[in-house]
Amino acid sequence: MAGKSSKGRSRKGTSNHNSNNGSITNGNVNNNTVSNDVSNSLKHVPAKDNNAAIANSENENGKPDSIAAETESAFSSNPQNVKEEETHNSEAQLMQGEDNLYAVPVKTLTGEKLEVHLNPGDSIIDVRQFLLDSPEMGFVTCYDLILHTKDGSSHHLEDYNELSDVADITTGGCSLEVVPAMYDDRSIRAHVHRTRDVFSLSNVRASFSSVIAKQNETLQNRAANSRDSSKTEVRDLDGLGFMEDPSGSLGNLLPSPLKDVKCVESIVFSSFNPPPSYRRLVGDLIYLDVVTLEGNAFCITGTTRVFYVNSSTANNFDWKPSKATWEATTLIALLQKISPKFKKAFREILDRRRAYHHPFENLQSLLPPNSWLGLYPVPDHTRDPARAENSLTLLYGSEPMGMQRDWNEELQSCREFPHTTLQERMIRDRARYKVTSDFVDAATNGAIGVINGCIPPINPSDPECFHMYVHNNIFFSFAVDADLEQLSKKSTDSNSNIQSTDIRQDSENVSDSQVPSGGKSNGSSSEDLNNGVEAAQEISPEAQLAESEQATYASANNDLKGTIAYQEADVDGLYNLAMAIIDYRGHRVVAQSVLPGILQGDKSESLKYGSVDNGKKICWNEDFHSKVSEAAKCLHLKEHSVLDGSGNAFKLAAPVECKGIVGGDDRHYILDLLRVTPRDANYTGPGSRFCILRSELIAAFCQAQASEKSKSKETNSEGADNLATNFQNEADADNKELTNEKTTENAEEVSSASAGGYDNCDEIVFNPNVFTEFKLAGSPEEIAADEDNVRKVGQYLTDVVIPNIIQDLWQLDVTPMDGQSLTETLHARGINVRYIGKVADGTKHLPHMWDLCTNEIVVRSSKHIIKDVLRDTEDHDLAPALSHLLNCIFGSCQAPAGKPDSNGIQSRTPKKEQQSAGKNSRGRARWKSKGGSRKSQPLYTKISSESLWSDIQEFAMSKYKFELPEDSRSRVKKICVIRNLCRKVGITVASRKYDLNSTTPFQPSDILDLCPVVRHSVPVCSDAKKLTDAAKSHMSAGSLNEAYDLFTEAFKILQQVTGPMHCEVATCCRYLAMITYHAGEMDVAVAQQQRELIINETCLGLDHPDTAHSYANMALYYHGWEKTEFALPYMTRALLLLSLSSGSDHPDVAATFVNVAMMYKELKKMNISLRYLQEALKKNERLLGEKHIQTAVCYHALAIIFNSMGAFKLSLQHEKKTFEILVKQLGEDDPKTQESLNWINTFKIRELQARPEFVQAFQAVTDGGSGSSGAPTNKSVNAAMIAETLPRGRGVDERAARAAAIARKKAAARGLVVRSQVQVQVQSHPPPLTPLFNIINSGVAPDVLGNGDVNGVKKNGVRSSDPADATKDQSVPTQKQEQTPAGLGKGLASLDAKKQKSKPKPKVEA
Repeated sequence: MAGKSSKGRSRKGTSNHNSNNGSITNGNVNNNTVSNDVSNSLKHVPAKDNNAAIANSENENGKPDSIAAETESAFSSNPQNVKEEETHNSEAQLMQGEDNLYAVPVKTLTGEKLEVHLNPGDSIIDVRQFLLDSPEMGFVTCYDLILHTKDGSSHHLEDYNELSDVADITTGGCSLEVVPAMYDDRSIRAHVHRTRDVFSLSNVRASFSSVIAKQNETLQNRAANSRDSSKTEVRDLDGLGFMEDPSGSLGNLLPSPLKDVKCVESIVFSSFNPPPSYRRLVGDLIYLDVVTLEGNAFCITGTTRVFYVNSSTANNFDWKPSKATWEATTLIALLQKISPKFKKAFREILDRRRAYHHPFENLQSLLPPNSWLGLYPVPDHTRDPARAENSLTLLYGSEPMGMQRDWNEELQSCREFPHTTLQERMIRDRARYKVTSDFVDAATNGAIGVINGCIPPINPSDPECFHMYVHNNIFFSFAVDADLEQLSKKSTDSNSNIQSTDIRQDSENVSDSQVPSGGKSNGSSSEDLNNGVEAAQEISPEAQLAESEQATYASANNDLKGTIAYQEADVDGLYNLAMAIIDYRGHRVVAQSVLPGILQGDKSESLKYGSVDNGKKICWNEDFHSKVSEAAKCLHLKEHSVLDGSGNAFKLAAPVECKGIVGGDDRHYILDLLRVTPRDANYTGPGSRFCILRSELIAAFCQAQASEKSKSKETNSEGADNLATNFQNEADADNKELTNEKTTENAEEVSSASAGGYDNCDEIVFNPNVFTEFKLAGSPEEIAADEDNVRKVGQYLTDVVIPNIIQDLWQLDVTPMDGQSLTETLHARGINVRYIGKVADGTKHLPHMWDLCTNEIVVRSSKHIIKDVLRDTEDHDLAPALSHLLNCIFGSCQAPAGKPDSNGIQSRTPKKEQQSAGKNSRGRARWKSKGGSRKSQPLYTKISSESLWSDIQEFAMSKYKFELPEDSRSRVKKICVIRNLCRKVGITVASRKYDLNSTTPFQPSDILDLCPVVRHSVPVCSDAKKLTDAAKSHMSAGSLNEAYDLFTEAFKILQQVTGPMHCEVATCCRYLAMITYHAGEMDVAVAQQQRELIINETCLGLDHPDTAHSYANMALYYHGWEKTEFALPYMTRALLLLSLSSGSDHPDVAATFVNVAMMYKELKKMNISLRYLQEALKKNERLLGEKHIQTAVCYHALAIIFNSMGAFKLSLQHEKKTFEILVKQLGEDDPKTQESLNWINTFKIRELQARPEFVQAFQAVTDGGSGSSGAPTNKSVNAAMIAETLPRGRGVDERAARAAAIARKKAAARGLVVRSQVQVQVQSHPPPLTPLFNIINSGVAPDVLGNGDVNGVKKNGVRSSDPADATKDQSVPTQKQEQTPAGLGKGLASLDAKKQKSKPKPKVEA
C-alpha cells in the first residue's frame, strides 16, 4: 500500500538549510551527548525512546563546539543529500521512501480527472482504498476498474490481482477508468452506510499536529501577505502550572470534534422494505425515505443499476419513477440533483475534510487503542437511524449476510502460501496480518456478547464459569484469576472436583498441589519435587481449587506466548490456532479459532503427540515429532525422554502437557503451549507452576554463553599449548616416553574442556519439563545437568540481567516513562514483571524509577482487586462501583454501613457463605448469582479506603515480594496511576479537572465507558524487522546512505503488508526523518515526522510516551529549520503528554526543558531560558545526582546561555562544574572532557576581557605612544587572556607578553590549541556587571543583550569604567557559590508567562 492520491502528497520544498544553523545540536537524553561516542550519536538523535537534549554549540569567533556538538560533527562528512547517487525523476520521490511510485490518471464516474501514485506491487484492493480516501471518489463504493495501456489495450482489474500481473505501469501511458458496477443486497446497504459516514464530521479524527501545522501555515501566510520584515510575534509557552497539577490539563488532551454540517434532514430505510417479489424480479433492492433541508420528502428506489425517486407517498406505494425522472448511479449524486441546499452543504463538508487533515488521518488502524479519557462535557446524544439499525442486529462480530467466516481455514490457507521469494512472503504476510486482525476484531465483539449474556453456551448444564461458547466460528472459554483467593485463604466448598471440557484447559486443571511448597531454587531438584508430591497431597481441596484457578488464569497468558513463539518459528506442516485474550468487566475470555472436527468427535482419537491427562498416558508419532523437533531448535528446547504413568519412556521435544492433534482437515496442530520455556527455578512453591522464563531471557543467556565459551576456548587453547610445553620439559628429566603420554592426555583434557562448551547459541537447549511433577526418563546425571542449566538461567537473571538494567536505568540508556513502557523494557531484557519488586529495590537511588516501579505495583495490585469486584457487580451498579473504587484509591471513603472489615477481601466471605452449599465456589464467588442467591447489598459498598489499601499492600507482598511504604497512599502520582489503571482495566473517565485532594474526587457520571482490553497474536513482518535491525546497525556505525536505503525498503514492505497505520511504519518514518534532518532536508524531515506523529496517535494513543517524543522531535526539526516560533506549540504538547504519562519528575522532562530553554535563547528571551534551565538542573540533581552526566549537560547549557548574555564569569563558573563531573565520570583523557576544558579556557579569556584591569592595560598601550603598531597591543591582549590578573597602571607590559608566549608553549605541550580566532576586538569601555547580575536575578532580559557580547550599560548617559564597580560585580556570584548558581532566579513558580510584566532596568547611580 505504497501509493496515494496526489491530493495529499507532500511536496519537497526548494530551500536547503543547515541542520544545526550554528546554534543548536541534538543530544540524547538517555545516553547524554556527553557520554556518547560520535559513532553512536545518530542512533539517539532524536530518538523514539529518548527526548533529545539540545545543547548550544556556537561556533562564532572560533569558539570551541559544545559538549553535545559531536552529534553534529558526525554528519559533517556526509553529503547534504543522502540519496544523491540515485536519480530522482520527481521531487516527490526525494527522501520519501516512495521512490518507485508512478503517476496514473483516473477518470471518475462524473468525468473528473484524478491522479494517483501507484507501485507495481499494489493490489487492486489497495487502489480502491486510495480512491476511497480521495474526496472525488469517497462516496463511490460499487464500481469496476478498467486499466488502459499505451498500446490501446484494456484490462478489467480483479480485486485480488496486482498491477504488475496485468500490465507494466512503469512504461507510462497507463490510465484507469471507473465504470459503474451492479449493486446487490449487500453492496447497496454498504453504499448507504458509507454515504451516511461521509455526511458526518464527528467521526473525523483531527490530529493536534495537523491543527498546529494549519495554524503555523496561517501565520506564515499572514506574515508573507503583510510584507513585514519583522518576525512573527512569538507568544510564550503556555504556563507550566500543569507540571504541578496535570489534572487541570486533562481537558486539553482530547481534540474537539468537528461540528457537523447538516445537509439532509434524514435518510432512513423505508417501511416499504423489503421489495415485493414482482419488483424484486425487475431489480428493486431497497427503498429509502429521505427528507431534504427544503422540507421535501422523497421515496428513493435503489436498484441493481441506479437510484431514482419513485412516486410513493407516505401511505401508498408506487414504484413508478416520479415525473422529474431523477436518477443517478450513487445516492449522493441523486441528492445533489433533488436538493440545492444539499449540494451546497456537501461541498462545505468536503472543504472541511480537506482543510485540517493529513492524508494519513483518513486511514484507520485495524486494532485501534482504547482511550482512557472521554470528551467533557459529554456530547449530546442525537438521533442517528444508522446507529439504531446497527444496534438492533446484535451481530457481535459476525457477518450480517452470507456464511460465517471459517477463521481457521483462512488462517491456515494463508500460512500455506508460497514464501520463497520476497514478493511471495509479502503477499503471505499481508494475508496473514489481515485475517488475524479481522479475527481479533470479531473475537473482541464476540467476547463482549459472551460476557453480556447475549450468546448461549454449548454446555448450559455446567457451572457458569465453565461455560463454553461457539459464535462466528470462534471458540470462547473463561479463564479465572484466583490470586485473591490464594491471598486471603478463604474457605470454599470441597465438593468441586471439576473436569475441564475445554481442550485448552485440560492441562490447566492440574492442581498445583502436585508441586511442593519447597524452598529456594538453588536447592530444589526434580527428585525433591517428586518426593514432595505425596506431602503435597495433604493440601486441602480448597487450596487446590484456588491454586488451580490461578493456574488457569496464568496459563492463558503463557498459552498466548507459546502460540506466538511457534508462529515465529514458522515450521512447515505445523499449525497453530488463531488466539486472543479479552479482559472485560473483570472476566478473562480466551478466544480461539475452532479446530476442525473437534466439536464433532472425541479429541482423544486424533491426539498424536503429548498428553491430555497430565502424563498418565503419553501419545507419540514420528511424523509429528519431527515437526515439533524442528520447532524446538528455534526455541532452544531439548529433545528428552519422559515416563508416562505406566513407566513407558517417550522422547519429546516439547512440554508433556502440549497436545499434537490431527484435525479434520488432516493438518497437524499443536495446542496448549503453556510452557515453551523452562520453569523459573527461582519460583518453585505452590501457585508458581506457570512461573516460566521469558523467551527473551533464554535468547540473551544463550548468546552470552556462546560468547563466553568462544572466549574461553581461545584462552584454554593457549593454556593447553603451555601445558604441553611444561610436560615436555619434565620429560627431558624423567622417562621421556611416559611423560609424552601424560603430556598428550593432559593437553587433550584441557582442549576437550574448552571444546565442551557450545560453539554457538543454537546448541544451547533446555529441558522444559524439569522442576515439574512429570517423571523424566534420563539418567540422574543428565537430569541434574538439565536442572543445572535452568538454574543457571535463573541465576543469570538475578545476578546479571537485573543489575544490568538497573545500571542502564541510572545511565539513562533506557528511560521508561509509564507502566506500559516499563513493562516493555523489562520484557525486552527477559525480566518477568513478577521481578519488579527486585527492580524497585535496586532503584532506590533513582527517585523517578522507584516511583515508577511503586506506582506500577500499586496499579497491578489494584487491577486484580477491581476485576474481582467487577465480576460480582450487576450491570446497573458498574458506574457506581467503579467510581467508589477509584475514590477508595485516590480519596478517602469509609464503608457506609456496619463494621468495616480490616481486610476488604475477607469482608466478602459472609456474603458468599449465604449461598447454597452445593454451588461451585468459583461460580458463586465470581459470577452473577441467580434466583434466591441474589445479593441484598452490592459488594463494592463494603470496601473502604483503608481496607482496599490494606489489600493492595498485602497483594504487592504476595505477588511481587515488595513491601509498599506506609506513605505510599499519599506518595503515588495520582494522575499517572489513574491513567495507567484505567488503561489496564479498560475504564474511560471524563476529561475534566478532578480535585484529587478531596475525599470523593470521582462521581458515577465521570465513568463514561468500560472497554475490553485485548491481547492477541497478530503476526509481524519478519523481512521488515530484519531490514530495520540492519538499518539501525548502519546508523550506529554512521553509514547514513546504507541506513536510508534499508529503512526505505522496510517502509515499502510494511506499507504492502500492514498498510500505513502500523507502529513499525511509524518507526521507519521516524528514522527516515532523522536521516533527512541531518542531511539538511528539513522540509522532508518535517513531512516524515508528521507521518510518524499521526501514526503514533492512531495506533498507540494520544498520550502514549512515543507520541510525546514525536511531538518533541517535530519541535526540534522546526527549530533546525529556523522556525522556532512554529516549534514551541509542539513542545507545549510534548510537555503536556509527558506530565500525564510520567509526571513532572522525570529526566525526559528535564531534557525537554533544556530544549525549550535553547529555543527561547534563540528568540532572545533569556529570562525564560534561564528559568527552564534552572528547573532542568534541579530535576537532574534531585533525580540523578549532582555528579551525573545529565547534570553536566545542564551546567554546560547554562554556561552557554551566560556566554550569550556576556556573563562570562558565570559561564566559567558553570563550565568548571561541568568539567568536574566529566573528569569524575569519564576521565581527563575523554574527548568530551577535553572539549569542556577548551570551553573553560575560552570563558576565562572572555571573563578577563570584561575586567576593568584588562581595559586599563589596553588603554595604557593605546595612550602610551606605541604608534600604529599592533604587536604590543596583541601581546598585552594575549597576556590578559592567559594571566589571572594584570598589574594596574602599566603601559606596555613586556612581562605579560613574555608570560603569554610561555603560556602558549605550555599549552602546546599539553595539546591545547590556542586559536587565533578567539582574539576578539575588545571595547575600550566594557560595561560593569552589577546591572547585568541585577537584571538576571530579576528574571528580565534587557533589550541590549544580544547574541554575543554585552553592549555598554550607560551610567546617567555616560559609559562607566570604574574598577570599583567591577570589583563589586565579582563578589556577586561568589556569595552564592555554595547555593544555586548565580543568575538562576527563583524558579518556575515565580514565572507566569502571560501575566508577568517586564521590570524596568535597574539604574546605576553615578
